[in-house]
Amino acid sequence: MSGIRSWLPMLAAFSSLVLLGGCASTSTNGNGDPHESLNRKFYAFNDTLDRNILEPVARTYADVTPDPMREGVTNFFDNVSYLNTIANDLLQGKVERFFRDSGRFVVNSTIGIGGLFDPASDLGLEQNNEDLGQTFGTWGAGEGAYLTLPFLGPSSYRDLPAPAMGILLNPLTYLATVVTLPAGVVSAINTRANLLDASRIRDQAALDPYTFVREAWRQQREYQIYDGNPPGDGFEEYIEGEGDAAILRVY
Repeated sequence: MSGIRSWLPMLAAFSSLVLLGGCASTSTNGNGDPHESLNRKFYAFNDTLDRNILEPVARTYADVTPDPMREGVTNFFDNVSYLNTIANDLLQGKVERFFRDSGRFVVNSTIGIGGLFDPASDLGLEQNNEDLGQTFGTWGAGEGAYLTLPFLGPSSYRDLPAPAMGILLNPLTYLATVVTLPAGVVSAINTRANLLDASRIRDQAALDPYTFVREAWRQQREYQIYDGNPPGDGFEEYIEGEGDAAILRVY
């Protein structure tokens, strides 16, 4: 049994500590981020870890790994985690999508040689992305409050249980640690390499990277919950403050 499962209770306990710790550092800024002070500390921790370790490794990986190989790695990890999407299709009552996503998983797991290739897309079975946080949102649960979690990044009260469900429904979880640990490292590096352009845009465009990431994540979650058709335009932007103290506010 994988070592990953053994730390799921620790993840739940840690999430509780985040909530309790955050209660001591709340604010009344009205932006849905009552734990902003604590969140910014965690964001700074994650950003330091990323800039000094993960990003340099990801850049080296992107430089030395041929694009077809990177695409195959991405396809594999997308496919092996796809049971989470299929389960949440069902929980959201999306019966037709449930069958289409199940078909996609079967096609890519067989014809696609374990998911290394993506013949399902050529057959019109497009890739979807569903998780427990989106399921809660679909059934009317609000964000609750925005959170930044160490190592995991943006989240919310609503989205806290989602990573645990994703881990439990990932077949790699139930293999030996000697397999799951290296696979997890490769997945993290490959995912970070796929986000190099996005982080470059953040660094170039954001007056306040923390606010930029928070609002971009919120907009993405709304887009996902409403399957690409959120009500209204979803946000407004304005600059608060002047000079170096200016902050981009997005609502």
